[in-house]
Amino acid sequence: MEQNSADAYRLGAHVRAKLPELRETEARVAQVILDQGADLVGLSVSDVAALAGTAPSSVVRACQRLGFRGYQELKIAAARQGPTRAPAPGPRDDPAARALADTIHASREALDDLATTLTADRLLAAATALNTAPRVVVAAAGLSAAVAADAAYRLRALGCVVDAPADPLTAQLAAAQLPPGAVCLVISHTGATRSTVDTARRARRAGAEVVGLTSYAHSPLSETCTHTLVAGGQDLVFGLETTASRIAHLVAVDALAQTLLALRATTAQQTLHLSADVTADHSY
Repeated sequence: MEQNSADAYRLGAHVRAKLPELRETEARVAQVILDQGADLVGLSVSDVAALAGTAPSSVVRACQRLGFRGYQELKIAAARQGPTRAPAPGPRDDPAARALADTIHASREALDDLATTLTADRLLAAATALNTAPRVVVAAAGLSAAVAADAAYRLRALGCVVDAPADPLTAQLAAAQLPPGAVCLVISHTGATRSTVDTARRARRAGAEVVGLTSYAHSPLSETCTHTLVAGGQDLVFGLETTASRIAHLVAVDALAQTLLALRATTAQQTLHLSADVTADHSY
């Protein structure tokens, strides 16, 4: 399979991003891969099959579904990633210390995984679409709404004509009225939030391009998008997967904005100066 480089490639990030598209048996194999990490190099295909409660042939099929030619290529990828970083220890009788350690670990893993799931060519393609768009609608729901607000602010500061409705019905109406060449930027951790996916579908039907920012490579949202940016997809401590992915999504938005800034050059600098003036008026 292809990857940017041996140093940048992280097997766990790749597997987590593919989890939603796997069948039950394949998902069990994938979980063994995640649990074993670099230690997978010491296991035979029969060992993995036993741990997953399935047959060796199912392990091979799971590897192929994950994008590898077979189990041997998967082991090579495991060897390249090196030892898995263990979570920072935190006193179990100190919930605040434990929560801080777990949150930092989850966030660090999500950011490290970006080098695998978010590629420069996809980022450039999304930024290019935004650069030529006459109008942009930004949509999200739940915890992703904060990321959408940040994205809308940054795009507006770079000179984009942006609409970011907080109400999901208004967002769908705005998306349905987008002209051809416009862009709908939709953000969803799961890629399966109905209101967000419906907004993306309405934008596509209107002839607009759809840039999706999500944690999983395959989802109802990614099936609708013209450009999919994958960031996150963590399977970590309970309750932290959306937190870690939200941080990864904010970094992806920053990278998208920086790419757009490079494309817009002088025009973007003018609007950034205007944004700085407005901000200065509200500072002591």
